[in-house]
Amino acid sequence: MPKKLSKIFSSFVKKTLTEKKLNALDDLKLLLLGNDVAVNTADDICVRIAEQFKGERIGRLTSTKNVLLDALEEIIEEILTPEQEIDLLEEIKKKKSKNLPYVIVFLGVNGTGKTTTMAKISHYLKKHGISSVAAAADTFRAGAIEQLSKHMENVGIRVIKHEYKSDPASVAFDAINHARAKKVDVVLVDTAGRQVTDKNLMVELQKIVRVAEPDLKIFIADSLAGNDALFQAKEFGKNIGIDASVLTKFDADASGGAALSITHETKKPIMFVGIGQGYDHLEVFERQKFADNILGKN
Repeated sequence: MPKKLSKIFSSFVKKTLTEKKLNALDDLKLLLLGNDVAVNTADDICVRIAEQFKGERIGRLTSTKNVLLDALEEIIEEILTPEQEIDLLEEIKKKKSKNLPYVIVFLGVNGTGKTTTMAKISHYLKKHGISSVAAAADTFRAGAIEQLSKHMENVGIRVIKHEYKSDPASVAFDAINHARAKKVDVVLVDTAGRQVTDKNLMVELQKIVRVAEPDLKIFIADSLAGNDALFQAKEFGKNIGIDASVLTKFDADASGGAALSITHETKKPIMFVGIGQGYDHLEVFERQKFADNILGKN
């Protein structure tokens, strides 16, 4: 779990904060910005702290330090708490009870680990007795269909695919029909990951969403991408809509800033984190555990 923010917050609580002297908050904001926390998120954290301790002097006494840590924990947990929780396994069971497949569309730029994450999630579902099929709806990038097919072959999942340059929405449509006919529980739809400023990509993704009518749109973010990941989240959220996120490369030297920033921006839950290259290297994101880690409680 990320440790860099732990050092930032622990150093901050040693400083002095008064209504007129906000040097400690200025330092905190700069440190947050330097560790992948977006400007708006860093501002929000600092404003909330200032509001809670306005007019009070925060010294170095242990009791006061604990009060400040408790305030930081509350702020972080509030940021990480989504507007609506999603119990993936339960939602899939609800659709299954209606004899309908649960449809998930995966969004994210190339290089974030989207295809690998799809295989990890299909493997996770399989371990919970849930069947799935993948739709190779990235018909743009050379090698994308083969890459998805290889990963899904490794975890024993069928892939529905067409030729390159074919209509991505039709691939998703066929995969959903296949799932209905074969009583497959979940359809996992891969999508192209060109630059989020590519208008043609957004039109393409909007069509996929109209045709597939997904139950869940998952944004795949690289934990190490910093503000780039936040920009991607904003663009996908604005043009397509995001229901949840998955953070990849969470085991690498990530500060934890991406988790705070993306949740703060989207108000949607982080569903999983990728912690390695193996198909088992996927963990359900635990807010409390993450908060404890970046506050140095673990």
